[in-house]
Amino acid sequence: MNILVVRNDKLGDFITALPTLYVLKHQNPSNRIIALVAPLNRKLALSCDFIDEVIVDEGESTLALSRKISQIKIDASITLFSNTRVALAQWLAHIPIRIAPATKIAQIFYNRRITQRRSEVKMAEFEYNLQLTRALFREINLDFPKPLLHFGNDIFKAFCEEYAVTKPVVAFHPGFGGSSDANWTLREYIELVWIAQEVENIDVVMTFGPDEEKLYEEAKELLGESRVVLYRSRGSVVDFAALLSGFKLFVSTSTGTYHLASAAGCETFTFFGDSRFASALRWKSIGEENKQHHFMIPLDSTERAKMFESVKKELKSRLLALS
Repeated sequence: MNILVVRNDKLGDFITALPTLYVLKHQNPSNRIIALVAPLNRKLALSCDFIDEVIVDEGESTLALSRKISQIKIDASITLFSNTRVALAQWLAHIPIRIAPATKIAQIFYNRRITQRRSEVKMAEFEYNLQLTRALFREINLDFPKPLLHFGNDIFKAFCEEYAVTKPVVAFHPGFGGSSDANWTLREYIELVWIAQEVENIDVVMTFGPDEEKLYEEAKELLGESRVVLYRSRGSVVDFAALLSGFKLFVSTSTGTYHLASAAGCETFTFFGDSRFASALRWKSIGEENKQHHFMIPLDSTERAKMFESVKKELKSRLLALS
């Protein structure tokens, strides 16, 4: 059976789709799993052995996307997050079974519409995604391995050699990107970095995305003369994931890099917005739950300050355990 899975948005959102892709492949090894993804996620999708083919949504017209989908004989599709364009493209491609959440006007183009009410946050995003597979295979096993992503250690070894890293790595990623709703300031991150610097037997790294040059320069100035490694991401998302898989702890806001780190097996300290919609209840990652440490950043300045003190205390405790 050729099964199309649609999750053509941001990095973190796509990672929440990986368990769905995995269980569909393992429901029957003869299932051919095709993923429709955004350009950013192409290489990550291709690196997954449970994805057989990748279609890249380049933002073309509805008709052009439909023709691209039609080139593959799709038996069924599961659209994890829909809009009118992708819904209509699948209808025009004459996919026999079209499954999606029963939301927005786009639902009229699907013939198996599943009521989920994700805004109620009764489960995590990846769990809502998994739930949709039961509209195709009622008895499907929804279990998946953790970590789900596996990489060799070549990239991490090269990183260690380049930056003279010899100890377990604790990384801080101060960037705000993606759809994250809350974060600490750069100066607050630097304060957390100084706490890590005081702990023996760990190496401290700050990571920055390729478009975060200004943030990188500001951090460099604030740190002055220190042994903190400042690393600007280069290469593909897969390269960065391979690097993260070698780290012991990754500290960041709840954006795509957090999901990537957790999916690759790295322990995480993660900051979420103080609302049910933005919370860890909805956006916890697909990694091992006992390796995920979640903190909701309050909007109130006094409560925010209290939370920051709590984060500092818990971070130091965890660093001492890792060292």
